[in-house]
Amino acid sequence: MATATTYGARAHARAQEGARAEAMPVVPASAWPAPPCEAGHLVWAETVAGGNYTHRVLARGTELRLTDLRGDACAHLLLFAADRPWERLNVADTVKIQWNAYLGEDRLLLSDQGRVLASVIADTSGRHDALCGTSTLVRNTQRYGDGTPQSASPAGRELFKLAAAKNGLAPRDLPPSLSFFQGVEVRDDGALDFTGSAGEGASVTLRAEQDVTVLLANVPHPADPRADYTSTPLEVLAWRAEATPPGDPLWEASPEGRRAFLNTAEFLAARGLA
Repeated sequence: MATATTYGARAHARAQEGARAEAMPVVPASAWPAPPCEAGHLVWAETVAGGNYTHRVLARGTELRLTDLRGDACAHLLLFAADRPWERLNVADTVKIQWNAYLGEDRLLLSDQGRVLASVIADTSGRHDALCGTSTLVRNTQRYGDGTPQSASPAGRELFKLAAAKNGLAPRDLPPSLSFFQGVEVRDDGALDFTGSAGEGASVTLRAEQDVTVLLANVPHPADPRADYTSTPLEVLAWRAEATPPGDPLWEASPEGRRAFLNTAEFLAARGLA
């Protein structure tokens, strides 16, 4: 179809309506073929290709499930309080306050204000990382020959910059990120062992405990030793649900977690949000 004229370009563009690619958002999300929730509650349905990114603002209580479809996805995650991006995921506090460097079910993702941004409510992978962050332009250029967003081997931080810009954020707003589906373990001598993936179909489900801005980059883990840039599709589904209530076992899992939930509840109550 000729696209040399405005009419031809318009006709070509309109001819694409209804076409589907393997990795793309489903709009509306309710058109997703097998929603994991009550009908009409799905608010985000997308497959993110390897070497790509996505972003969304989610309401408090929303549950977000990430699935490694083929065993080589790596979901690098950043979270920001939706209406005050200066409150953001703090990986150091997430690890330090919970006395555990390994993510998994019943762990909390904490902000730099000592509040809960999200909780991990289900996990079938167990291969995650809160230590290494994501890949960088310099490192990917050294390893793969290029790390720019439009290349065949984009770096996670470069993709985060694009996602951030679409939410009014600048590079200086980007803290260290978490990684799901590709992990590391710390040896006795302090060195890191790359644990790789749990395999295709593994998933992790988060619950937003505040309104949050979610940034995701699906790129190889920086500790992945393979010479080739290896990254396969990531499924992203989110649906309306309820925030964790007082008295829930997750609130009482540890004194530190209880304090973080209380900090969150007090802040939301003062704003008339809970």
